[in-house]
Amino acid sequence: MKQAALNYHREAKPGKLSVEITKPADTQQDLSLAYSPGVAEPVKEIMADSQLAYDYTIKGNLVAVVTNGTATLGLGNTGALASKPVMEGKALLFKRFANIDSFDIEIDETDVDKFVEIVTKIAPTFGGINLEDIAAPACFEIEQKLIEALDIPVFHDDQHGTAIICVAALLNALQIQNKALADAKIVCVGAGAAGIAILNLLLESGAQHDNILLLDSKGVVHSGRDDLNVYKQAFAVETDKRTLTDAMQAADVFLGLSVANLLTAEMLLSMAARPVVLAMANPDPEVLPEAALAIRDDIIIGTGRSDYPNQVNNVLGFPYIFRAALDCRAKEINSEMKLACVEALRNLAKEPVSQQVLDAYGLRELSFGKDYILPKPTDSRLLQQLPPAIIQAAKASGVAREVLGTTTERFYSAESE
Repeated sequence: MKQAALNYHREAKPGKLSVEITKPADTQQDLSLAYSPGVAEPVKEIMADSQLAYDYTIKGNLVAVVTNGTATLGLGNTGALASKPVMEGKALLFKRFANIDSFDIEIDETDVDKFVEIVTKIAPTFGGINLEDIAAPACFEIEQKLIEALDIPVFHDDQHGTAIICVAALLNALQIQNKALADAKIVCVGAGAAGIAILNLLLESGAQHDNILLLDSKGVVHSGRDDLNVYKQAFAVETDKRTLTDAMQAADVFLGLSVANLLTAEMLLSMAARPVVLAMANPDPEVLPEAALAIRDDIIIGTGRSDYPNQVNNVLGFPYIFRAALDCRAKEINSEMKLACVEALRNLAKEPVSQQVLDAYGLRELSFGKDYILPKPTDSRLLQQLPPAIIQAAKASGVAREVLGTTTERFYSAESE
């Protein structure tokens, strides 16, 4: 795998992205229109009305994938340059799944205010900003400051993309297990960007604060601790539980955003009947599905891996969220849009699976159930169904400025598929 990955990135042409020309550039007339003197005309139009940049440039279909490399995948603080392959990969996914053009931008700056200033200064180029692999708690402050400073969508995918997919998976799994979110006792290990965002979205979806136990590297986040940042403090509860073993007693749900092989047989056996385990540590989950199912067969388990059922994968969300936000020129990506994406994902998982998906995964059949709680990433219906639902939520909540027609009409075609 190591050599195959290195070859994939190096051979033929280094990296995963290139820039292509979208207009004729063969004749003197073409060049006169593309650059001088013809290019002056759209410049003057945009000077008179800045919104016309969406009509005369690629701004309306261009997202910046921005990082400082302080939390790159499971590798930690790699620095800006070493994170570039990941950011190129993110841009590849934007193009592959939603035909969105992206520039990856690696910024060698860890100071929050300086980072925000840099992104703010380059923002006019883009229709949206996707923040990526920025360590907590700085990521929370960076995102909020950029949302306040800019009039284009700003979205930290490690937070909200993960939260959307996780919540959709959990709600469907709880439905299959005949449990209600409001009653579910939830244990979340990992108090970084993704963990906090998941819990916030679960609260918006109906989870009860007193039913949630959050754990960080020092154990249960409880009200007696004096070492908690403001984001963890929001989930501090009065409890005598201190360890993961304590927390797992009678838990209905385990959410893992931590380290491999964390869950023991004892912990799994101590959970309530018909539990849900979303073990999302990458590349190796907190417990492997075969190990969990060997201990008890009433579990629904998902991981972040593509070689097991129920992959909790951000690619199910962010391309379609940005596709929707760009297509309605949303000022921001709000809670209503996130929850609309959750519901659209849940609903699609309950529809009959297409032959296209079955062929892609070498399956004869697949239907909503313990091994299929989320759509597969190759399902073309994601693009057909998610953006319209998200756009409707943007319109209803007042953040859509203009609905520009369907995704298929504007930016997606059989050729790009």
